[in-house]
Amino acid sequence: MNWITEALPPKIRSFLKRETPENLWVKCPESGQLVFHKDVETNLWVVPGSGYHMRMPAQARLESLFDGGVWEELATPDVPLDPLKFRDVKRYTDRLKEYRAKTGQQDCVRLAYGELESLPVTVAVQDFDFIGGSLGMAAGASIVAGMEAAVARRTPFIIFTASGGARMQEGMFSLMQLPRTTVAVRRLRAARLPYIVVLTNPTTGGVTASYAMLGDVQIAEPGAVIGFAGARVIEQTIREKLPEGFQRAEYLRAHGMVDMVVPRQEMRATLARLCSLLTNTRKEPATANVDAA
Repeated sequence: MNWITEALPPKIRSFLKRETPENLWVKCPESGQLVFHKDVETNLWVVPGSGYHMRMPAQARLESLFDGGVWEELATPDVPLDPLKFRDVKRYTDRLKEYRAKTGQQDCVRLAYGELESLPVTVAVQDFDFIGGSLGMAAGASIVAGMEAAVARRTPFIIFTASGGARMQEGMFSLMQLPRTTVAVRRLRAARLPYIVVLTNPTTGGVTASYAMLGDVQIAEPGAVIGFAGARVIEQTIREKLPEGFQRAEYLRAHGMVDMVVPRQEMRATLARLCSLLTNTRKEPATANVDAA
């Protein structure tokens, strides 16, 4: 505050004061470019100049995926809140309450059913904003429930992964979600239903070691970090410098770990095309009625 504003009466100071929202501008982590928050949001959370794919909220992802932005929210199963009575700097139950209030969700996985270019699909989205999208009992039970719903409704199952790995506050109960979700994937396969995985930034740890790498088709968003252990941990273990772009989506595509890297603006059309091909559901071209002469 300078001497001019100090000399002004309080009423005039309050009139001149301009409130600026904290999130008015977004800085691109890659290029340093400053972009209006609304412009990034309108562009599916992709920075217009650099093409950097920012983290996309689960709600916005569902709205952009389904026809007309309309879907049915599927219920997620109830699980024990704190089986180990875990406490670090705060109690695990308090941490859950905090994130539930912050996100409005019970846990990190949301389930939805709707139409994608007129084809019914069941979708799961991991929300990284809820304890880093970590895989615990609630997340594992939700993914299993989503796959079971896809089998019951005879639809493809699409999952958008985003996770830092297993949830340490649940210990062995978290690790048990790896085989549980893997068995659920096998049920999808037995029912001959498509299972499509979209790997977003980041997808790491136990999630990568289970359902995230078991899709019939593996898609990654540009620049997404995908792997089990972190690059720094690997370098310290093997005592070698890792290649440029290691664990990035493009590197994994070049080395056969994922099938395709798809920009977010093309994701909806790509998923619709894949679901149509894998379910053998082709749209018949419209034919005009011509009166016989």
